Amino acid sequence: MFKHVNYNSAGKVASMCALLLLFSGCDKKTEAEAATAPVASTTVGSEVDDSVITAKIKSEFLVNESVKSLDIKVTTMKGDVMLSGFVDNPAQIDTSVRLAKGVTGVKNVNNQFSVKDGGTTVGSKIDDDVITTKVKSALLDDVLIKSFDIAAVTRNGDVQLSGFVNSQDQINHSIDLVQKISGVKSVQNHMTIKN
Repeated sequence: MFKHVNYNSAGKVASMCALLLLFSGCDKKTEAEAATAPVASTTVGSEVDDSVITAKIKSEFLVNESVKSLDIKVTTMKGDVMLSGFVDNPAQIDTSVRLAKGVTGVKNVNNQFSVKDGGTTVGSKIDDDVITTKVKSALLDDVLIKSFDIAAVTRNGDVQLSGFVNSQDQINHSIDLVQKISGVKSVQNHMTIKN
């Protein structure tokens, strides 16, 4: 009289359907957003691939004695990798670029490193960390930028901004915003507009 239903299987199917609906709506935009959005976009799949590439590169850096202790920022967009930060010498740049190019899925490596000039003290390192925190907070709080895609590294008050952004306006606005932060001496722009 009553048909037996396996609720465990039905629950799994319902969960899968809910996830599919969730992911299908992830990239939906209003008509106004679609009209003003840049043509280039990423998909959930490409973002996952980029995250895997970034993780593999960071793993390579961690096991390499000459670069493992460096503060290297790795940003990946559709297989294009941007390496940035401050290094001690050109040999560390060469090693980092070589390691990144050896990772499966990497199409191109964009070297945005700066070679350190002079040493740092514990006090200046702490000051630089405070400045970097202020910079990251300002970039996240700003309505025009609000981006996790911009990496910031500070060395003796000099801030290096790198990553992929949507427009030249975002680059200009980011630089203006960071230059106003207390303790910032200069800003190096290593940001690239997304393809």
